[in-house]
Amino acid sequence: MTDKFTSDGTVFGGIPVNGETRTTCPYCGVGCGVVVSPDADGNIKVRGDKAHPANFGRLCSKGTSLGETLALDDRLLHCVVDGQQSGWDTALERVATVFSETIARHGPDSVALYVSGQILTEDYYVANKLMKGFIGSANIDTNSRLCMSTAVAGHKRAFGTDTVPACYEDLEQADLLIITGSNLAWAHPVLFQRVMAAKKARPSMRVVLIDPRRTASADIADLHLAVAPGSDAVLFNGLLGWLIEHDCLDKRFIADHTSGFDALCAAQVLPSLGEVAQACHLPEDDIRRFFDWVAQTEKTVTAFSQGINQSSSGVDKVNSIINVHLATGRIGKPGASPFSITGQPNAMGGREVGGLANQLAAHMDFSPGAIDRVGRFWQARAMATKPGLKAVELFDAVRDGRIKALWIMSTNPVVSLPEADKVREALNACPFVVVSDCIAETDTSVFADVLLPAATWGEKDGTVTNSERCVSHQKAFLPLPGEARPDWWQLCEVARRMGFEAGFDYRNQADIFREHARLSGFENKDSRDFDISALQAVSDAHYQALEPFQWPLPERGQSRKRFFADGQFYTPDRRARFVPVAPRQPARPVSPAYPLICNTGRIRDQWHTMTRTAKTSRLMGHMPEPYVEIHPQDAVHYGLSDGALAEVYNQNASLTLRVKTDASQQPGSVFVPMHWTAQYASAARVDSLVNAVVDPLSGQPESKHTPVAVRPWPMRWQGFILTRRALPRLPGDYWALVRESHSLRYVIAGQDEPASWSAVVSECFGAGGNWIELEDTHRRGYRAAQLKDGRVQAVLVVAGEGEPLLHSWLNQQFGPDAGGEDGRRSLLSGRPASAVKDAGRQVCACFNVGINTIVEAIEEQQLSSVEAIGELLRAGTNCGSCKPELAAILQQRCAAASA
Repeated sequence: MTDKFTSDGTVFGGIPVNGETRTTCPYCGVGCGVVVSPDADGNIKVRGDKAHPANFGRLCSKGTSLGETLALDDRLLHCVVDGQQSGWDTALERVATVFSETIARHGPDSVALYVSGQILTEDYYVANKLMKGFIGSANIDTNSRLCMSTAVAGHKRAFGTDTVPACYEDLEQADLLIITGSNLAWAHPVLFQRVMAAKKARPSMRVVLIDPRRTASADIADLHLAVAPGSDAVLFNGLLGWLIEHDCLDKRFIADHTSGFDALCAAQVLPSLGEVAQACHLPEDDIRRFFDWVAQTEKTVTAFSQGINQSSSGVDKVNSIINVHLATGRIGKPGASPFSITGQPNAMGGREVGGLANQLAAHMDFSPGAIDRVGRFWQARAMATKPGLKAVELFDAVRDGRIKALWIMSTNPVVSLPEADKVREALNACPFVVVSDCIAETDTSVFADVLLPAATWGEKDGTVTNSERCVSHQKAFLPLPGEARPDWWQLCEVARRMGFEAGFDYRNQADIFREHARLSGFENKDSRDFDISALQAVSDAHYQALEPFQWPLPERGQSRKRFFADGQFYTPDRRARFVPVAPRQPARPVSPAYPLICNTGRIRDQWHTMTRTAKTSRLMGHMPEPYVEIHPQDAVHYGLSDGALAEVYNQNASLTLRVKTDASQQPGSVFVPMHWTAQYASAARVDSLVNAVVDPLSGQPESKHTPVAVRPWPMRWQGFILTRRALPRLPGDYWALVRESHSLRYVIAGQDEPASWSAVVSECFGAGGNWIELEDTHRRGYRAAQLKDGRVQAVLVVAGEGEPLLHSWLNQQFGPDAGGEDGRRSLLSGRPASAVKDAGRQVCACFNVGINTIVEAIEEQQLSSVEAIGELLRAGTNCGSCKPELAAILQQRCAAASA
């Protein structure tokens, strides 16, 4: 087998580190530019790219830490077939043969691909072409279904195509920014930085946050509307009714560029202010102030994300927002637009190439004309003629046996899909599962018959598209490790072995990009919004040097072409559509058995299922354990204590989580992060709770409204283990894994006390080893440490009654400079040696600043502002995501001092 990774001497599949490389961050949909370079020790240094139009040099804590996530210790580096290491030829032949035989026996709809917004546009294009143009089925969907398919459907209903009309500078130019269904400060920190800077430069700029929780984003809000969960459409319908009543419409725009306004008004779906207040559980004065601000402010942007999208009526919520912008003509103008902020780095690229099961490539659907057009362009052997199964439906079909061969690429559906335990059952029952991943063991990969090692960030090369339609080059700057290969190459090799060589004879990813660009312009003539055909003839060298560009590509001499500035849309009559929206209740309401609403989402320093972010201690320090956030009143009602463990459960599953009481949470609701997997916690996969109910149009699950119950987890003991190596067995019933700077930390707890802690040590670590122990029978505490050549190898600490679980100073005992008699004494005494300071719980991830350090500086240096803390400790001076927490700490210390 010959690897096709070169063209004209340019390596496209992984290059040795040589000087600086400008590339793109692999995390959220902001699409920040980064510059990577090796230092003298061979480590990778990362900084923001000041020339990139998304971030202008800014980075968040995750982007800043990218160089710390490149270790190969957990990587999948070789093919695995039926549990045995294999070569590429054997693995590829097995995949091609089983897929071909399954199609021959059961038809093309018996196989499927499930891909990801983490793969590159070129990978996406090849996967879509293989399934829809050569296998003959549209059973290819993506995990982007879970985050932005609702916005796609809303855009298409209103505009005729999936067009995101806004740009990032609109967020800065707006006089009124409405943030709804988004914790922008944590989910898209660099955009939050840009908004903060704009608001500081223009104090007259107003920000309204619409969110049931008071999140970090509320720090810049002039008004926080803590709406009742699920009531968003009522609020925006009420806003439209208010605008109509007070004659605050752009009647010329409505008459010249829209249709359906009269039908919307006649539909009687626009509530009064009093009805809005009742449904949203908001004071009328706050609603009136919000409505007045919108009425008075021409330059209004409404930025929305998963809080809108992840709903069984999410498409209607999107259209209720768009209706307001159409009625006021606030679209296609600087500082005036609805703006869907995507979650993944290439969800937009996937939309461009038709990665969703109900799309064809280049923003085309399954109309007869589009099927014919794409089929002719691809010279398709077997063109799909109808939409395929969306993500939840797809895995239902795997579970009931309709799909018999499944290829999963760069995603972890056993963690991320709703009713995730049923997904696990489906994969266990599926006759043939292929998983392409860069990680050796995930919750999903354990079900694979064939594992294919994939290249990851730093090794693969191609393009991604961010939330504002800016296409950037994600470049390789590391050699391909082991036998890892790019996803597009894997797909092409399987396609060739299935007999489709003529359609997949690409030499490199530049070939794929050129074809993708050519298709975007094929028989277009401005009938479709997506057209980058001006780049269809780029050379390999030009492709490698491709600078970030935004579509639509500007005309010669223009700096930017803005969608809808001319009032022309992509419907048959070129008018935007008003959509009457009748607000609906969530599909599964709360009940006496499950009286609380569980909301899920991201936290500040983690990403998706933690396969990258959990590799660096810097990103694990702020919120190291899976938790349930609950209002203090509810905690008292259900018998929960802050810092204790709780069971969060419903008819689908049960989780064990650390309790975090917080008055920013609404009574009657709880919040659980989405990130933890079976690799990092004993029972914390929140999507195992989430019901598999979806929006009827988009197929996106209702991840923000799951009825649950909570109760105390009966804990008899708790403690932690610090160790230099991963442990296959752990004591107790609860555990969570945290990577520290010098060790691995297992937080552990149990419902039954062991008869002998010494026996527990032997079970977990094996017999032998030089152990020193101290048992406090009075307080039921226990400490043990394993030493080798004077260095600590492992520590087990079981907290005595009333004893805090302090660990950060113990982690230092695993460092290169630790040891000596003081260190040994501190291991058993449970207290740090005098020279060691405990920095405390991490607050600032960018500079690893702990709360004890911050409090000490405030008290000793008489600091009175967040800026002063930043000047002294650097905390809050990079991404700024910790600034709300710094302000809260300051407020608490000032209150304590006054008391």
